[in-house]
Amino acid sequence: MQTRFKDGASPTTARVTDRLAKVRRSWFVGRAGEIELFQSALASAELPFQVLYLFGPGGVGKTTLLGEFAAVSDKNQAPAISVDARNVEPSPAAFIRVLEAALGLTPPQTFFKALASRRHRRVILVDTYEALEPLDAWLRDVFLPELPQHVLVVLAGRNPPAPAWRADPGWQRLLRVLPLRNLMPEESRTYLEKRRVPADQHQTVLDFTHGHPLALSLVADVYAQRPAIHFQPEAAPDVVKTLLEQFVQKVPGPAHRAALEACALVRVTTEPLLAQMLRQTDAAAVSADPVSTQGAHELFEWLRDLSFVESSAEGLFPHDLAREALIADVRWRNPDWYRELHNRARLYYTARLAQTHGMEQQRVLFDYVFLHRDNPVVRSMLEWQTGSGVADAMRAADLVPLVAMVAQHEGAASAKLARQWLERQPDGVTVYRDDKGEPIGFIAMLALERATPVELEADPATRVAWEYLRRHAPLRSGELATHYRFWMARDTYQNVSAVQTMIFLHSVRYQLTTPGLAFHFLPCANPEMWAGAFAYANLARLAETDFEIGGRRYGVYGHDWRVEPPLAWLALLAEREVAAEPQVIAVPARAAPIIVLSQPDFGAAARVALHDYSRPEHLRANPLLQSRIVTEKTGPGAATAERVPALQMLLKQAAESLQASPRDAKLYRALFHTYLQPAATQEQAAEILDLPFSTFRRHLKSGIDSVTEILWHQEIGR
Repeated sequence: MQTRFKDGASPTTARVTDRLAKVRRSWFVGRAGEIELFQSALASAELPFQVLYLFGPGGVGKTTLLGEFAAVSDKNQAPAISVDARNVEPSPAAFIRVLEAALGLTPPQTFFKALASRRHRRVILVDTYEALEPLDAWLRDVFLPELPQHVLVVLAGRNPPAPAWRADPGWQRLLRVLPLRNLMPEESRTYLEKRRVPADQHQTVLDFTHGHPLALSLVADVYAQRPAIHFQPEAAPDVVKTLLEQFVQKVPGPAHRAALEACALVRVTTEPLLAQMLRQTDAAAVSADPVSTQGAHELFEWLRDLSFVESSAEGLFPHDLAREALIADVRWRNPDWYRELHNRARLYYTARLAQTHGMEQQRVLFDYVFLHRDNPVVRSMLEWQTGSGVADAMRAADLVPLVAMVAQHEGAASAKLARQWLERQPDGVTVYRDDKGEPIGFIAMLALERATPVELEADPATRVAWEYLRRHAPLRSGELATHYRFWMARDTYQNVSAVQTMIFLHSVRYQLTTPGLAFHFLPCANPEMWAGAFAYANLARLAETDFEIGGRRYGVYGHDWRVEPPLAWLALLAEREVAAEPQVIAVPARAAPIIVLSQPDFGAAARVALHDYSRPEHLRANPLLQSRIVTEKTGPGAATAERVPALQMLLKQAAESLQASPRDAKLYRALFHTYLQPAATQEQAAEILDLPFSTFRRHLKSGIDSVTEILWHQEIGR
């Protein structure tokens, strides 16, 4: 936290920080619109809004812009208080204490009374607002309404405002939201000139950075250290039969054989699942489908009567030896049918995951993962039992036994950290209990984006994980990063056990069902033991995030869910399970990162995309393929071949939306005959529409502008 001083401070009172600020400001470029908005608000007789909310990804220049706002405030005789939320405990008392200290107040003076007594305009600048997420409701509903009307507050963070801001009719008018984007091309060039980057290198640097301020700064730093280098983006460091032979030969028919094979593939068979797995295939499915029109109910009853098929409350399942023999036989004899059965079961479970909750969803996920037990690596790492523990939320009385569990297996130093995290984020803890309600294991899943910098720094595990995210996979607005900081069974620690299996299944369910999850970290006391299983699951070994506590070293695995989202991950696991050699791990290529284009760059790319709409081979080079709107449609790991039709669909939908307005329908028609289903020439398009060519051109330009604006608002989430 620091209080800004007005320009003109005498040389004897000027500080080094003032000189640093002057140098930094000399390199400042762009943001003219943002600064004009801020300055006009200060100059207004009545503030047009009370809160200016800036948000954007890490490195986009929020802190630098706040510095400019502070300078503008000084010039407008509206003294600014600058607060870095990373240095503030997220509590009301601590936040107010920081502001009181900035004003030089001493008891019994209070912040609100002091502001009310000072009639001139004031500004409060809060940086890294995401660190104050626990205080968001208090700030919105208590603190800000108590401020005098002449105080303007600027909040700057990575995340957009919570929905409660927009839901409040009052804040709808008094809140101005400003997403911060990359610099425009001309601004980027100006910055590079100021930093003395050779002019012949500018385009290469811009093609690599796309105007991202921090990226530009880092490249400029490289040139400052080595002026003679030739920038090469690719050089920048970037810093997964016999046993039942007689029986199978004598089953009543092909449908019965298929029912038996389906029953062997899944953990438990219910009648709806059997009906899904034995459904009639269409012409595009496997031609050797052995299933007849035999009713699922009749086949289910036939399975129930078999001596080696057992019944439970959940459904039917064959004896383990029979299961192994049946699966080995069908996989060897008819691999196409095996893959088809596996795919049908997977689709059934995927649908059920979306329809269930709680323990029922946990059982469905258990069934889903069971499909992979035929892989020798997975089989050795999971214990296929149910009923060996009940998952529950953490209770106050659990703190002592859970901390004792950590002390028993990891030592006193880890136990101290465990206590701190369990107290600060109890909502991320799942406890597994025996039939008496006693804890027999737990997992503590930390929300790194919610932790304060002090909390992250105090724990070696979270400190290196957060640094890894900052360097290699920075979180974007609304994204989550989770650290499975502590996970263990009371008696067997992290070794294979029923509790460990439930922990893994819980983490998989979390990964599949948590909106916005971007990254997770999984520490292991014995990382080598899990190497095979985690490679199969496409979890990367992140040696950079290994840590040591109390003389014990822990290895960490992780996964970027933006690069490979849940559906793509499940598809990969399915491919590995049904492969001829499922233990062979094929590591997919790393997806290209999302590009955060400035508004002019985005608009230019959108206009080019419209021009190339009917030429998909040209669209393959369009920057919009890496934009947020396309990535949300396809997933970050999608190939270019998937992204191109997604971009075409977005363009088509944006154009078609113009038909909703009679005034804009004419714009759609111009776009339709020029790009969507183009005439040979624009002159012919004008003739088709019976318009003078000048009128047609005017309609076309307005249509292009409208589509670009629609896509831009989708991109920034408005």
